[in-house]
Amino acid sequence: MKHYEHHAEDVKIAYIGGGSRGWAWGLMSDLVSQDILSGTVLLYDIDRNASAMNEIIGNRMNHVEGAKSQWNYKAVDSLKEALTGADYVVISILPGTFDEMESDVHLPEKYGIYQSVGDTTGPGGIVRAIRTIPMFEEIAYAIRDYAPEAWVINYTNPMSLCVTALYYYFPKIKAFGCCHEVFSAQKLLAAALEDIVGIRGVKREEICVNVQGINHFTWLSAAHYRDIDLMPVYREFVDKYYEKGFGSDESEHWINKHFHCAHRVKFDLFKRYGSIAAAGDRHLAEFMPGKMYLANPEIVEKWSFALTPVKWRKEDLKNRMERGRRLVTGEEELKIKETGEEGVLMMQAMAGYRTLVTNVNLPNVGQAPDLPQGAVVETNAVFRHGTVTPVFAGAMPNEINALVSRHVCNHKTIMEGVAARNRDKVFTAFINDPLVTCSYSDAKKLFDEMLKNTAKYLPENF
Repeated sequence: MKHYEHHAEDVKIAYIGGGSRGWAWGLMSDLVSQDILSGTVLLYDIDRNASAMNEIIGNRMNHVEGAKSQWNYKAVDSLKEALTGADYVVISILPGTFDEMESDVHLPEKYGIYQSVGDTTGPGGIVRAIRTIPMFEEIAYAIRDYAPEAWVINYTNPMSLCVTALYYYFPKIKAFGCCHEVFSAQKLLAAALEDIVGIRGVKREEICVNVQGINHFTWLSAAHYRDIDLMPVYREFVDKYYEKGFGSDESEHWINKHFHCAHRVKFDLFKRYGSIAAAGDRHLAEFMPGKMYLANPEIVEKWSFALTPVKWRKEDLKNRMERGRRLVTGEEELKIKETGEEGVLMMQAMAGYRTLVTNVNLPNVGQAPDLPQGAVVETNAVFRHGTVTPVFAGAMPNEINALVSRHVCNHKTIMEGVAARNRDKVFTAFINDPLVTCSYSDAKKLFDEMLKNTAKYLPENF
C-alpha cells in the first residue's frame, strides 16, 4: 500500500523586502511553528546587507526549541532570482526611508493638519502612494515575467493602492492584501462578550463577522459568537465605556503606547452609524473629516489615542537593527513567537491543507455591490486549494458608503495620475482628502513641498 505524506515539502517563497526587521522575523516564527509546509525562502531587498543578516537569522530558526519544520533561507541579488519558480510571493517593503515619512507625517502640521499614522490616507498616505506605486509597477512586471502563477501576499501600505497597482500593471496577477486590523476588532468583541455577558476565554477566531469597506476603514455589519448576536452586546458595551474608553490593562493604557487607544473613536462611529468600525482608532480617525478627531493634539488626547511621531519610528528602527545584530551574533537567543497573522495559514489553505475564511483586500468583482467594480475592497474571502474566493458582503448603509466612496474615488484618481505621471491629477485627489482642511493655495504649497522632500523617489517626468 502506498504511503502518502501529509505535508508539503519544497515550497518556494519569494520575500520582497526580505531585509525587514519586523515582518520577516515574524514570518520566520510562523513558518517554523507549523509542520505542514517546509521549503525555501529567497530574500530580496535593496539593502543586501539586511537580507544577508536575515538569511543567518532564518536558518538559525530551524534549530530553535519548538521548531516543527525546516526552511532554507537565502539572500539573493535580483527580483528575477527571488521570483523564478516561486509558489508564493510576500511583499513587505518600506517605500523610501523614515526621512521621507517624517515629511509625510509632520510637514502638514505647518498647515494645521495632524496625522496619527500617515501611511494610508491623508497627505502622508497620498505622497507615500506616489513613491510606492512605481515600485509596485516594477514588482508587478517582475512577477508577470518570472512567477505569473504565484500567489502574491502584500503587507505594504498604502494597502489599497499597492494591491490596485499590482492588478493595474499585471491584470492576471493572483494577489491580495493582508491586514490584521479586523483581528483587533474581533478581540474587542470577545472582550465585550466577557464584560457584558460574562462569557470568558473566547478566541478572536470564534467571532464571526461580516467585513465591508476598504483597508483601515473597514466596517462590520454583523457579528456573532455561536448563536449570540453581538451587535446588541456591542451597543451595551459602547454605552458603558463611551466616555472613559475601554482598556483592560492599565499598564498598556493608550497614553503609554504610541499604537494603543481606548477605542473611543470606534465607539463614537458606532453611535453615529450603527456599524462597528473595525480598525485601530489611529487609522479610522484619518479617514474622517479632519476636524472631527484630528483637529489638534488636544482633541486627539480627548479621544484617547495617539499621534505616532516618526522620531519614535526612527528610534525603534535603531533598536531593531541592534537586535538584528545580536540575533546574528548569538548574543540574543532566538525564540519562536507566533504573530497571529494568517499569511502562513493562507498558504496552507491554498496548498489544500485547510479551508480558511478571513478578511483580505481584493479587486471588487461584486462582493461589495455598492462600490465600483475593480476597486480594491476589503471583505471576507474563502481560501481553499488553489483558490481565493471573495465573500458577498452586501451593501453598506448609505451614510457609510458616502464616507468610503470618497476614498475609493480618490484611489482611482491617484492610481491613474501616478500611472500617467500627471502631477495635477494627483493633486485633485490630494485636495479632495478630508484631512486637507487648509486653503487651496496652502494645499498647493504643501503638496509641492512634500513632493520636493521625496523627490528622489518620484517617478520620472512626474
